[in-house]
Amino acid sequence: MTLLELEGVRKSYEDEDVLRGVSFAMDRQDVEVIVGPSGSGKSTLLRCVNRLTEIDDGAIYLDGEEIHGIDENDLRRRVGMVFQDFNLFAHRTARGNVTLGLTAVLGLSKPEAVERADDYLDRVGLADQADSYPAELSGGQKQRVGIARALAMDPELILFDEPTSALDPELIGEVLGVMRDLAEGGTTMLCVTHEMGFARSAASTLTFLDDGRVVERGPPEQLFENPREDRTRSFLGQLTDLER
Repeated sequence: MTLLELEGVRKSYEDEDVLRGVSFAMDRQDVEVIVGPSGSGKSTLLRCVNRLTEIDDGAIYLDGEEIHGIDENDLRRRVGMVFQDFNLFAHRTARGNVTLGLTAVLGLSKPEAVERADDYLDRVGLADQADSYPAELSGGQKQRVGIARALAMDPELILFDEPTSALDPELIGEVLGVMRDLAEGGTTMLCVTHEMGFARSAASTLTFLDDGRVVERGPPEQLFENPREDRTRSFLGQLTDLER
C-alpha cells in the first residue's frame, strides 16, 4: 500500500532550480535510499517531505492525503527525521531530548514520556546513557539519541538525512547497525546516504538523483550490477571504488 507519493515536485532558490519535477512513490515498510552527487537536491527533497521546506510546484501525498492539508504538528508526528548534525538540545539529557516531542506534540504526561523515552533509548543501545548530556556522548551515541527521538513518536515514515556524514569512521557502523535493525523490523525509511554497503543490503529501492532529477530508480542490485543509464554507472562505480 502506497504511503508516500511525490508528483512533479519542484523547488528553486532564487535563480537555482534544485528539484526539477521529482516523482516517485513508496509503500509501507519500504526502505528507499537516495544517492547522488553534492548539490543534486537530496536533502532538499527530504525537507520538502516534512515541510521544513515548502515546494514551489507539484504535490506530496502521505497515505493519500496532500501534506499541505495536514496539521503541522500531526505531520511532525507522522514523519520523523534524523538529521546529519544530530540537532540535539545541548541543555537536555538524552532522555530529555526524547521526551520533549512526546510531551509537546503527543501530549503525554511526564511519567508516560519518560517511560517511552527509556524504552526507545534501550532499543538503540543507550539505556545506560539516558542521563547523559550531548557533550558527554560520542557522535555515534548522539545520532542514536536522534533515532530514538524520531522512533518514540511512532511515525509512519522516518527520513534520514546523511545520518553518518558527521561521524568518525569507527562510529559509522553502530548507527548503520541500528538502521539495519529498523529496516529488518519493517520501519518505513527514506534515506539519503553515501553508505553503499547499507544501500546494497538494506534498501528495497535505490534512487539516483542528479541535478534535481530522478535519473534512475529500481532494486539496488539492478542499479549496481546493470544500470540503464551511463550516468548511474559512473556515479555508483566511483562510490564503490572509494569503499574498497
